[in-house]
Amino acid sequence: MEDNKIDINSLIGFFLIGFIFIGWLWLNPPPPAQENVNSEITSTINVKTESDNEELADVLSQSTVAKNENDNINSLTSTKSVDDKKIKFETSKFLIEFSAIGGQISSLKLKEHLNYLGNYVSLINANNSTFDLDFTTNTGKLFNTKNQFFVPTLTENGSEKIVQMKLTVSDDVFLKYTYTFNDDDYLINLDVKSNGFKNILDTSKDYNLVWELDAIRNSKSIDYENRYSYLTYYHDDDKIDYLAISGEDEDDEESVNWISYKQHFFSSVLIPQNIPFKSVSFKSENLVEDNSTDTLNLKKFTSKIPFDYINNEFDNSFNFYFGPNQFSQLKSYEIGLEESVDFGWGIFGFINKNIFVPLYKFLSEIFPFGIAIIFMTIIVRICMAPLLYKSYLSQAKMKILRPEINEINKKFKDNAMKRQQETMAFYRKAGASPMSGCLPGMLQIPVFYALFMFFPSAFDLRQKSFLWAEDLSAYDSILDFGFYIPLYGDHVSLFPILASISIFFYMKMTTGQQMASQPPPQEGMPDMTKMMKYMIYFAPIMMMVFFNNYSSGLSLYYFISNLLSIAVMYTIKNFILDEQKIREQIQFNKSQPVKPPSRFQRRMQAVMEEAERQKKNK
Repeated sequence: MEDNKIDINSLIGFFLIGFIFIGWLWLNPPPPAQENVNSEITSTINVKTESDNEELADVLSQSTVAKNENDNINSLTSTKSVDDKKIKFETSKFLIEFSAIGGQISSLKLKEHLNYLGNYVSLINANNSTFDLDFTTNTGKLFNTKNQFFVPTLTENGSEKIVQMKLTVSDDVFLKYTYTFNDDDYLINLDVKSNGFKNILDTSKDYNLVWELDAIRNSKSIDYENRYSYLTYYHDDDKIDYLAISGEDEDDEESVNWISYKQHFFSSVLIPQNIPFKSVSFKSENLVEDNSTDTLNLKKFTSKIPFDYINNEFDNSFNFYFGPNQFSQLKSYEIGLEESVDFGWGIFGFINKNIFVPLYKFLSEIFPFGIAIIFMTIIVRICMAPLLYKSYLSQAKMKILRPEINEINKKFKDNAMKRQQETMAFYRKAGASPMSGCLPGMLQIPVFYALFMFFPSAFDLRQKSFLWAEDLSAYDSILDFGFYIPLYGDHVSLFPILASISIFFYMKMTTGQQMASQPPPQEGMPDMTKMMKYMIYFAPIMMMVFFNNYSSGLSLYYFISNLLSIAVMYTIKNFILDEQKIREQIQFNKSQPVKPPSRFQRRMQAVMEEAERQKKNK
């Protein structure tokens, strides 16, 4: 279980962004043809099934049920060869097929969404899903419903379609699944009810619902889709949890409001209608052994849910959600389903859900999706401009003060404590603070990491093209190698290259002035100017490699953001900041009474004094 889920790729991205910002702070110190599917019931295949109905009838014959029913029951349930009756129909959202074996959905496709091959997105097929009830009879026999033969019927009631699957032991003993579809909704209602089973069941034991699903691949990048496919569930105390993204993971949880088998942009969700599941045992297995090898399924999800009998019978109601991970769509159900969309934890998720999601939705209703990203980038950079101004102002002050700081360092080169005290006193007198250059950069990190999480999870970007990028939610390959390069991938994406080039020129453009504003390195401290030189080349290379497999929308954002940063920096430096006025302000500050140190400065001073004492005592 992972309370705050950060997979290794997000962690790398977080540290990459942080690393670039630390370097920046050093630089500023401190659809296809419609299937012709009509509502029909067709007998498709003749299957051999070892029906446990016969044994159920035997159990019933040993109970208090009238003996003269036994012959009819045994005659009905002794059939070894049955037809798997298929019910096929469609709604405005789904193409649906039911199987009589197990009484469950055997195929479900989303009519409004296509996969990377141009076919309908498939969440369920004949081999990847099981919905099963396990129970114990009063003779101690364990039964399950997944291999039992149900008799299907389909009825229509206005905009509703109702599928009834009936497992019959006798006229008065049966189990019924009733599925209700609203034509224009992704929710499916399921009622599970029995009659007469109290004569068969050992009601002193719980029965279990076992729901299994092998997540079907629907995106061109196996690694990328698998990274965002995981089992997630919602607690009764409004808390969301996850199983591990990679490898195998298991967990047991109580009071669960819903279970979601999430597949990046689509989810299969099981929701109890009345009260939360009292407990659930979860399991997730990774089915992808090699990201460079083609595969049909990504992960295997399993949930085992115990239930009490109600009046000694089966009696439960559920909702299924099979549909897109579209934030607004999930939020409309008002049960917290939108929390399964991975927009980041804590402040990052807050920024995305309350700022970037509505902002991008608004912009994308006016402009094409790629242009909307550019306009959102412009808005973000305008909002960040005051912070950039503060950083550049601090940088200019530090550059002006550096000669005098050098004199202090020479004067007290053998006394680190005195040198530090005099330096801090000089900063206070001049009205400058090293922290004034660091803080603006630190304040920008939550915004940029929030955007790092936003673009890969924004459903509205899925399969939306811009220039050469076919899908802004995936990488924008311009060249496929045909083989896999570790860390980099099997292709070349263009937007990450452009973003890397733009950040290189931005850092190159600002290096001279920023290095000039750097104070001389303190004893025992690294030389920041040397690290800056390495940073100019290292950061762009890291960005190009890491973002090669990420959302092209994210790389487009960074490319435009870097260009705007260059423009903003040039404007501030040449048209807003006046170095002569800054010098005059510094001289004026020097003539004024020195302000007492702030609480933070006093604490820093105490820490340095303690460090110096410990150094002397060694």
